[in-house]
Amino acid sequence: MTATTPAVEAAYRHCEDITRSQAANFAYGIRLLPTAKRRALSAIYAIARRIDDIGDGDLPRDEKLFQLAETRAALRRLPTDRGGDPVLTALGHAATRMPIPLAAFDELIDGCVADVVGRRYDTFDGLVWYCRCVAGSIGRLSLGVFGVADPGPAARLADALGVALQLTNILRDLVEDRADGRIYLPAEDLRRFGCTLELGGTGFTDPPERLTELVRFEAARAAQWYDDGLRLLPLLDRRSAACTAAMAGIYRRLLARIAADPLAVARTRVSLRGREKAWVAARALVGRTA
Repeated sequence: MTATTPAVEAAYRHCEDITRSQAANFAYGIRLLPTAKRRALSAIYAIARRIDDIGDGDLPRDEKLFQLAETRAALRRLPTDRGGDPVLTALGHAATRMPIPLAAFDELIDGCVADVVGRRYDTFDGLVWYCRCVAGSIGRLSLGVFGVADPGPAARLADALGVALQLTNILRDLVEDRADGRIYLPAEDLRRFGCTLELGGTGFTDPPERLTELVRFEAARAAQWYDDGLRLLPLLDRRSAACTAAMAGIYRRLLARIAADPLAVARTRVSLRGREKAWVAARALVGRTA
């Protein structure tokens, strides 16, 4: 086991600070883990947050692509070369203690590059590829922290849960993403429901009844991915299952709220209150999903 130096301890604290301050939903699950796993997941979150911030930032496209390439190269040098960066230091240390599949960060960056270049998706299969890149990858990285007896089936289920979570994010952020020039929902689905997701003065210009049908269709699709992905829980130890159930439960309740009032996503950013998130986390700790 690799010794923990003061520099490594400081690096983990830095990652945990990032997680507490920026991970609105992730933090509710991660706090249920024992210290070593919590710190390792904080390091994974911190570098994922950095990658996401590059993609969503205000830099010119070519500079974003350059920084993503530099981050990819730095991650490929782990766990040995950490470059004095506290986030990479924490992640590199965690990777020497746990079987974290660092290569999955390549997929996360691939998904971020797709955002930067403005890729859109003609079919649902194309969107699933993107969801697996940006969210399924985090699930598989997390499995390296949790530890499982049979990694193959667990990785597939973690991937499915990641798709469910990302589909929920996409529905929640329809207006915000469209304002940034991004459309994630498949073109085939937009055609099917007669929607364009064009923005007007008060939101989408699509007829409300068509937009309602589209959002409910995608929400039902996401719910099926949750049903599949949550079969991961029995494969995890109690604390890891509680962490996963808390994060998934928060997003699943968010999805249920969107399905109940599909036009809410056109009016405001749908979210849960802190008390409700804490309640979901508490239920997860005693083995109940919300």
